[in-house]
Amino acid sequence: MKPSRRVLLAAAAAPAFAGLAAPATAAGWSLPPEGGVTETEHVWIPMPDGVRLSARLFVPDTASARPVPAVLEYIPYRKRDGYRGHDSAWGHQLASRGFAYVRVDVRGSGDSEGVQVDEYDVPELDDGVAIIDWIARQSWCSGAVGMRGISWGGINTLQVASRRPKALKAIMALGTTDTRYGNDAHYVGGALGHTNLQWGIDFKGVMAGPPDPAVVGPAWETMWRQRLAATPPIMETWLRHQTNDAYWKRGSLDQDWGAIQVPTYVVSGWQDSYSNPVGRILTHLKVPKKGLIGPWGHTYPWTAAPMSLDWAVEEVRWWTQWLKGVDTGIMAEPMLRAFMPYATWAESRPQEIPGRWVAEPTWPSPAIALRVFHLAPGGLAAKPGPAHTATYVGDRVVGLTKPEWIDRPPIDQALDDARSLTFDSAPLTDDLEILGYPTFKVRIGADVPVAKLAVRLTEVTADGRSWLVTYGLKNLTHRQSDSDPAPLEPGKLYDVEFPLFMTGYRFRKGSRIRVAISENLWPLAWPSPRIATLSLALEHSRLSLPVRPQESAPAPFPIPIRHAAADTASPAPAVTTAPVSPGHYRIELNTPPAPFTWPDIKTTTARGHWETVELTEGQPNSGFWRQQATSAWTRDAWDCEVTATIELKSTETEFLLTESLTARQAGQVIFERSEDTRITRNLV
Repeated sequence: MKPSRRVLLAAAAAPAFAGLAAPATAAGWSLPPEGGVTETEHVWIPMPDGVRLSARLFVPDTASARPVPAVLEYIPYRKRDGYRGHDSAWGHQLASRGFAYVRVDVRGSGDSEGVQVDEYDVPELDDGVAIIDWIARQSWCSGAVGMRGISWGGINTLQVASRRPKALKAIMALGTTDTRYGNDAHYVGGALGHTNLQWGIDFKGVMAGPPDPAVVGPAWETMWRQRLAATPPIMETWLRHQTNDAYWKRGSLDQDWGAIQVPTYVVSGWQDSYSNPVGRILTHLKVPKKGLIGPWGHTYPWTAAPMSLDWAVEEVRWWTQWLKGVDTGIMAEPMLRAFMPYATWAESRPQEIPGRWVAEPTWPSPAIALRVFHLAPGGLAAKPGPAHTATYVGDRVVGLTKPEWIDRPPIDQALDDARSLTFDSAPLTDDLEILGYPTFKVRIGADVPVAKLAVRLTEVTADGRSWLVTYGLKNLTHRQSDSDPAPLEPGKLYDVEFPLFMTGYRFRKGSRIRVAISENLWPLAWPSPRIATLSLALEHSRLSLPVRPQESAPAPFPIPIRHAAADTASPAPAVTTAPVSPGHYRIELNTPPAPFTWPDIKTTTARGHWETVELTEGQPNSGFWRQQATSAWTRDAWDCEVTATIELKSTETEFLLTESLTARQAGQVIFERSEDTRITRNLV
């Protein structure tokens, strides 16, 4: 997913974050003292086809005499009035420590020329290579360039690096993914994710937003109208690609792990679905590499709450190692650092999650061993039980306690557990720590051609409460391949094995480990076309946990940690679990516009978001998802607004999609378009 997610936007929009980089020492390396910075609000970077991209520069004052390496951040989130706070703060952090920081709006976004019609499109990636070449030729640049970013910026960092620009020497990708189909904001385990609509509505606003006349001049209105006319019904595009076809494979790192040839640092948080690719990336890349997973969500390590990191220490150290050729000792340290939680985020909030930082010299870690729990009629057992078939009818709404792929936190799982098949272990006699990918193997069948399997792994504490540790969802028609699904043959059993989301966690002594099984998780994923009854051969079904032995002494952690007061400023959003009428569930999340004025550019921005999802138990095609978002920009006579709406329904054989886009200038409609589309369901 992208930084349009609400949690990340809140962090990125902050005008500044004070005291980010107090001097510190790590492995004999010291963070250099701050120096002067020259900031340039706008520079045009010409592309080979004549389109110009808008850049904001932060360059050390000394660079004219002694050229410095540069770090690029390249995203479509409006450097002028969207990410200004983040860019200003981080630009000064890097430039004051001896690195130029170059922030560029993607073609067709913010103040850059051209149009944008999809994420990570070929022109965007071609431009990325050209930008790096342009940076390396500047008089203030030493010729060495790094690239970094989170979410969209982390994802296109991997994709641009895969094209091997000559001047690119190292990358840092935060909240990134190695597979566009399997672990981005579209499909979850081969099922249509609600996040597809949530991200789609945000992205329509990104593509359709106006440039700022203070930057681009009188051409701004012509540029805006070009963008509006070019903005596609993006949800239709994504919904026409329901399998991992060539559309998704282009740009997916897992299609060619050898494409990246530069040192790579990947970073995420356990509450972020983009933590899942970290283990795979560290496993498969054949370059100098590091990884870090913290106890936060889809945000930056330095803006997380209530625990954050003095990230300038680590990032400047990384760039010093690879862009300046100075051995800072960073590569002599463990390949993976991860926070080991002693409780879930849901039960700890708003207090800091208890736990400690652990380190693995290499990944996969040879110290981690699988512990197998077999499903049996009496619960989870150490050995396979007698032959037994368990059945589950997927006619209940399950998933209200884990409603979203990203952003909304899970709560106590008891409600969903009561509507699932559950298998509990005996109380643990000791703490049990896991780090990695739990895997679930099952012999399963269904009475319909299309069905899903959802597996939640929870800790049932001594007081009887159930807390989500990790989960997995699998469209069973994708049991062998996400590219070539095959319908289920009713009555036939299949052996299916798939990983749950990567996790790190300590199950507490006296707790029970629970496996909870259902046919779906809603509203996380769209319902199957028909009610499915699942049949599970328990004697052939098991959970394997990656158990990590506890070290005798805590591993040293060289990055300074900041502990703040309880995170009461951002309370967990309410989760709706009660039906509005018997069997009828509706969730509404409404965020009215909250205007914010950027004091230095005298521009006011505002964004509102309205979401409704509905489903009636026993009626899988009663599902309804609706997203609406409005963005506005005003300054003196410049007054622009964009409103986008997406609605989705289904029949047993088709998706019914409506997308609309409206733009207003000074309150008057200047553009309006609405499209209705019927798309055949492809075993989804």
